Amino acid sequence: MIIALEEAKHKLIAMRTTLSELGDSLRIPAQREKLAELEAQTFAPDFWNDQENSSKILQRVKQMQDTISSYEMLCVKLEDALTLAEMAIEENDEDSLEEVESELAFIEEQAEKKRIEVLLCGQYDKNNAILSFHPGAGGTEAQDWAMMLYRLYTRWGEKHGYTVKLLDWLDGEEAGIKSATVMIEGINAYGYLKGENGVHRLVRVSPYDSSGRRHTSFASVEVMPEFTDDETIEIRDEDIEVTAHRSSGAGGQHINKTDSAIRIVHIPTGIVVGCQTERSQLQNKETAMRMLKAKLREIKEREKLERIEDIQGNKTNIEWGAQIRSYVFMPYTLAKDTRTGYEDGNIDSVMDGEIDGFINAYLKANSTANQTNA
Repeated sequence: MIIALEEAKHKLIAMRTTLSELGDSLRIPAQREKLAELEAQTFAPDFWNDQENSSKILQRVKQMQDTISSYEMLCVKLEDALTLAEMAIEENDEDSLEEVESELAFIEEQAEKKRIEVLLCGQYDKNNAILSFHPGAGGTEAQDWAMMLYRLYTRWGEKHGYTVKLLDWLDGEEAGIKSATVMIEGINAYGYLKGENGVHRLVRVSPYDSSGRRHTSFASVEVMPEFTDDETIEIRDEDIEVTAHRSSGAGGQHINKTDSAIRIVHIPTGIVVGCQTERSQLQNKETAMRMLKAKLREIKEREKLERIEDIQGNKTNIEWGAQIRSYVFMPYTLAKDTRTGYEDGNIDSVMDGEIDGFINAYLKANSTANQTNA
């Protein structure tokens, strides 16, 4: 037992270097200086004259306060754990081993989590995320798979303390969905989920096949950041077709059973967006227009286009060869990412939203690739 305490002590000492390097990566000293500047601005007499700018400053203050305080808490926790380990060794207190090891595991977990946060340095990583789900060819089986993915990401968002808001829902013909869109609201939502954009492949014995045959199905997950400033995107009235319709029923209790649902088609690109969860047709239209602008802006920036008019629409086929990840239920159970090679054999856990391993592997691989190309 004392040997185990000594090992835990040495690991805790080594964590000092880890946390010091983490503090450098998080730029904690610089953040403290910037935080002091921003807090001083909030006391200026004219601070509230520009409400929009004031809100942005207060949001940045809150983010920096959270980053600094959580890092400092981790440093304090490390020193407390080290003191406990040293006292336990000195007093030959074997009963403290479990607590020391528990504290060590917590510190290691939190340090790893913060190392991942450091990788979220993209221009829009801190934004909310808009996720849209679309089945590929395959009828009911593919539509059911799209709904399974909807559930997966909804669970992931809820488990991480994000607000998950259903925006649009179109029922499948027999089961599942023809499409669905959700907003996942919270700091770094887009940063974590941007790597989930792409085609997802399912292999299982279909519950909709009376012969019990194995089926392969595909569905796409489209991930976009929510843009808070969309003045750079102008959409002409003649380029959109707006229709009102009755809300689809299976999307949950918050969907209004009226003709207030809105679907907008962007004629030049064929992009379709919709919203049916707001209280009025006007609110649904405003939300749908924000979604359309976000989609157009995301494509424009990703494809490095000069003008919105140059966008041709997304031509990715939802089929074999395009998938970013495979989920196999039969003849074995395995979820595997084709880009990073990361895999998880607990398919039930993955489908319940436990996908942090995939997310972290993508962020690390993407960061390494960017450094290599720099």
